[in-house]
Amino acid sequence: MSKVISPADAASLIPDNAVVSVSSSSGLGCPDLMLKAIGERFEASGHPRDLTTLHPIAAGDMSGIKGIDHIARAGLLKRIIGGSYPSGPSTSEPPLIWQMIGANEIAAYNVPSGILFDMHREAAAKRPGVLTKVGLETFVDPDRQGCAMNELAAAAPLVEKVEFDGETWLYFKAIAPQVAIIRATTADEEGNLTYEHEGAYLGGLDQALAARNNGGIVIAQVKRVTKSGSLKPHDVRVPGMLVDYVIVDPEQKQTTQTQYDPAISGEIFRPLSSFRVPEFNVQKVIARRVAQELETGSAVNLGFGISANVPRILIEEGLHGSVTWVIEQGAVGGIPLLDFAFGCASNADAFMPSPYQFTYFQGGGFDASLLSFLEIGADGSVNVSKLSFRPHVTAGAGGFVDITARARKIVFSGMFNAGAKLSVADGRLTIDKEGKLKKLVAEVEHVTFSGPRAVLQGQDITYVTERCVMRLTPNGVMVTEIAPGMDLERDVLDQADFPLLVSENLKTMDGALFAEPPMGLRLPVKPRRTLPGRRP
Repeated sequence: MSKVISPADAASLIPDNAVVSVSSSSGLGCPDLMLKAIGERFEASGHPRDLTTLHPIAAGDMSGIKGIDHIARAGLLKRIIGGSYPSGPSTSEPPLIWQMIGANEIAAYNVPSGILFDMHREAAAKRPGVLTKVGLETFVDPDRQGCAMNELAAAAPLVEKVEFDGETWLYFKAIAPQVAIIRATTADEEGNLTYEHEGAYLGGLDQALAARNNGGIVIAQVKRVTKSGSLKPHDVRVPGMLVDYVIVDPEQKQTTQTQYDPAISGEIFRPLSSFRVPEFNVQKVIARRVAQELETGSAVNLGFGISANVPRILIEEGLHGSVTWVIEQGAVGGIPLLDFAFGCASNADAFMPSPYQFTYFQGGGFDASLLSFLEIGADGSVNVSKLSFRPHVTAGAGGFVDITARARKIVFSGMFNAGAKLSVADGRLTIDKEGKLKKLVAEVEHVTFSGPRAVLQGQDITYVTERCVMRLTPNGVMVTEIAPGMDLERDVLDQADFPLLVSENLKTMDGALFAEPPMGLRLPVKPRRTLPGRRP
């Protein structure tokens, strides 16, 4: 018997007070039609009411895929626990979910994406919860915000600090969903799911296991349905025994503003010449300097922002393939994409399910991470997750806390000041008008990354801006390089709200960074990994 039903019928299966887990990453893999059907049912009948929804990565993108905003209605949502949230430009009206969070209409939490996947896994195995050091001394820590995004959430803590086996841990209780809503490309009549047009597997399998093992139901949104027995077993990522109902949306987008691109799903490989090389500007200067921190043979995580252009710097320098890129949605290798397609990669070597990618990150198995910053504090801490004057522009932390918790090397990149007008030419940087908003502040508004903990763990931390390079030391943040054309006192030290240390061996940044032609980048080779006590 076919498991295919209408979206309206599927929405009618969700009871009041249910915990609903949704698999998505912004527009990538978003079961948008199913979320729309739930919102429409509530508008017509007032049900389901008082839902708790779990979102390891944001659902929706505010650019044609509404996602969570379909169900962001008073009375429908009671509590939301998200790794990240849809964001919008500062000139637009905030997404509905942000309006509800800001008005304290629902209890809202920002839990690191990897921990949220871990909570699903623990719920599926009937274990009590997650013990982790990920998030210690950040906003995740109950000594700070404890993941709470507003007063309602703060009144109902989600995480506690505990002692176990002589060490301090964060403890998150497992949350068992009654409903899991996941997405794939194809379902057969038995509910077996394949992902051939998807840009990532995300965490659908883990979310389905959590619901099924706790007596719940699994609803899968797909693009098409095929005959039972016609799918190859190696292609099935979620078996039909875990799927109760299937809804069909032939128009589901592959990702944000992308109906379907076979290069995103790995069905074809794009020529390197088809990837846009960044135009020459200040942001490219920063990305080039970040690239100088890499080693050939490394596995490197990549975040949103300026650092997302580093793979294209390597293409321009003839070094594509020197580094294996790994992103939290699951792509391994290839070329991570930009803008609305961020989270996807073309020409990937493999796709890992997101929960396993986060296990890799949390354990520090990779070599380096390239990330952005909104603020840098005097103790080296970084904020990327909250700015009070632009709350809906930031999307929460996503996997940032999981990635940085044990990363051996992190390179943060961004503009030194916000709003500065700059020009670059002939191997020099010029400040035409200084920015009014300082980003190096005495204390960051939200601790997404803890500088003191990084020092304690011996992590290698670098901050790259257009006018200088800084490194985190046990004594504070130290300027180690300065851009040609910059005055150390006027353009760097006086523009920080805290005293910066200056290296005794202060260097001038390579002038080739500030000139338009390729800079002739050469990367050192990463030493081959060996077991302790063994010779390479």
